[in-house]
Amino acid sequence: MSSNITLSAAVRQNLLTLQSTADLMSGVQNKLATGLKVNSALDNTNSFFTASGLNSRARDLGTLLDDMGQSLQTIKAADKGIQTVTDLVEAAKAKANQALQTQSQFERKNYAEQYNNLLEQIEDVAKDSSYKGKNLLAGDGNNLTTIFNEDSTSKLTIEAVDYTDTTLEDGLNLNDLAQGEGAATSFQIQGASETLTLTDSDGQALNSASKLSAFTGAVMGDVIRLRDATTAAPTVGGVSLTVTTATTVQDLITELESAPGVRAEFDQTSGQLKIFSNDSANLHNNGAGSTATSATLSGLTASAANAGTSLLASNASFKVGDTLTLTDGNNFELGSLEIEEDTSINDLVDFMDDFNGVSANFNASTGRVGLESDTDLTLASDNSNFNAENFTADADGVTISALSDSGFASDNDINRVLDRLNTALTNLRSQASEFGTNLSTVEIRQDYTKSMINTLQEGAGKLTLADTNEEGANLLALQTRQQLASTSLSFASQADQTVLSLF
Repeated sequence: MSSNITLSAAVRQNLLTLQSTADLMSGVQNKLATGLKVNSALDNTNSFFTASGLNSRARDLGTLLDDMGQSLQTIKAADKGIQTVTDLVEAAKAKANQALQTQSQFERKNYAEQYNNLLEQIEDVAKDSSYKGKNLLAGDGNNLTTIFNEDSTSKLTIEAVDYTDTTLEDGLNLNDLAQGEGAATSFQIQGASETLTLTDSDGQALNSASKLSAFTGAVMGDVIRLRDATTAAPTVGGVSLTVTTATTVQDLITELESAPGVRAEFDQTSGQLKIFSNDSANLHNNGAGSTATSATLSGLTASAANAGTSLLASNASFKVGDTLTLTDGNNFELGSLEIEEDTSINDLVDFMDDFNGVSANFNASTGRVGLESDTDLTLASDNSNFNAENFTADADGVTISALSDSGFASDNDINRVLDRLNTALTNLRSQASEFGTNLSTVEIRQDYTKSMINTLQEGAGKLTLADTNEEGANLLALQTRQQLASTSLSFASQADQTVLSLF
């Protein structure tokens, strides 16, 4: 029914002014509420779409910025890992240098074991250097690509290295060392001793300078030999002495001691000649210088030692004053034992058993001393009779050849390992430098991207953001206009109401 209402021109004009002012105030209030002077394409097509494009690119770069942050963390994880790997390689190098400073094969074997443990730790650290499933120290499938712009034309690809297996030639090229495997041996302690009293026809004791022909058991022309007690075989140990006018008791002593595994002691006062032998034998006179028949002057029947308390000096292999030396394959002396009158088999076993990597025992039922060693080992004596068997000298002593040596057994072995360690350290430092460069690159591009996002957002804002000061002033002006329009409308309405005064 509004079409039937007639408004005066003045009222209609003021009403239009109020409506226009209300629309303007609504727009200003919207700008103040949103902070934007361009809220839709209707406000300003060009500015709206330009700003939308700038904001879209800023959002895209913001997404890439997040990815850059994650890439940084991945690189940092790898950098921390490579620093730790470098520390461990330096520790392994220290172990190799320690091994080089000692000649002890046992100590070197221990250093080789510690070296292998460090290599295992290197592999574990490399495996643990991942971030969100990406590990730059784990090789294939772990390359890291960081994209810097929206169309992926600007990017950085970091190739992963593989330190999870130290043996890889394109990695650290460090191999586990052989830890070596020891071996065992044993040697027999057995023998016999007999005493022959040398007297003349008057019953007087002979001394070492006495003529042997004065001995009641021999005359000139006799041949005194040391024979195998088990057979009628001739001379053993090369002992054969023909009695002549010049032959003395000392000549007999010297001849006896020339046989490997035979030792003689002579008492100048009593004329007693004590003969020690590792093997059974007979001291025999063939009686060639007389019509008398041949005779055995002394019989020695060897038997195995049957008690750890048995004295070593009662055996031909040992005499008081001997020095036994225990050395390893590098000729490193573990220790030495001097034979004294009261030195027993147990003392010898304890001496050897005291050293690291060496185990010794005595079997009383067999008379054998068992010896085990983690490394090559030699038990030698300054007595040529030591460990002689079957009247044959043992020039090498008791030896153990380990089934395999450790990777640090010789100086050359260690130096080869040190060369590889030095190469590995050089490669690690180079790789750490490369990771550092990549880290700096991503950080620089991250800062640049932040600045670019700010620039884009600032540019979009210049196109769409409202000036609140200006809009505030506009709102105040519109409010004033609205008040004035309302007053004017009131005056116009009053003019129309004058007609009522006629009634």
